[in-house]
Amino acid sequence: MGIITILWEKWREFVRDFSRITLAAMVAPLMYLIVFGWGIRTTMNGQPYLYFLIPGVVSLTTMNGSFNAIAQNLNVQRLYEKAFDQVIISPTPLWQFIAGQIIAGALRGLYAGGIILLLVFPIKTGLVFNFLSFIILFLNGAVFSSIGIVVSFLARNHADVPRFSNYFIMPMAYLCNTFFSTDNIPHGARELIAILPLSQTSRMIRGIASGVQTSLAGILFLLLYLTVCTGIALIFVYQKKNL
Repeated sequence: MGIITILWEKWREFVRDFSRITLAAMVAPLMYLIVFGWGIRTTMNGQPYLYFLIPGVVSLTTMNGSFNAIAQNLNVQRLYEKAFDQVIISPTPLWQFIAGQIIAGALRGLYAGGIILLLVFPIKTGLVFNFLSFIILFLNGAVFSSIGIVVSFLARNHADVPRFSNYFIMPMAYLCNTFFSTDNIPHGARELIAILPLSQTSRMIRGIASGVQTSLAGILFLLLYLTVCTGIALIFVYQKKNL
């Protein structure tokens, strides 16, 4: 029941801020598509660059949507509204609170990615987004939701979350196989970028969309990230309870 309660809270929050959330999910990715996809006329592997760009933008949109949905709100609840203190003393098991936050954040990211797919649907690119694509995008959102929880506990003030986003989330958005292939990045940096969760997601989503046989080992990477970050989040939340 604890997970259902958290999901209901996030649903009411989504309904309340529906227009703001939807516009926020549309504007930046749409600008990426217009500027890079239509504004820059080039090809990638013999295909229009837009076909390369769309899977990357969808992947980074699920990342941004999930991370922002959790990190900012939970940080405000914990530091300013003190609403998290009520969760601590409530009968809701804390692991259910964490699970609910992660699932809700992943769904928010999936919603944001779905909006981009609807926007590009009239283009008739021939790209394929199937059930497996959405499973991968959901996992990507879950990973960044769990990272958002960890960041919200590490933050000492409201400015710390945007700083983390600028230092880590934004570089991943540009470097992790989203706007350009990482093949030309120097060795060392290339391998480091390749193991990041967004790189794995972009690679798998692009392979599925293009009909190219691609390794799904990235799912194991995403599950590993999710397990580690969830474990850290649980440690933080139970430490908070035992203070």
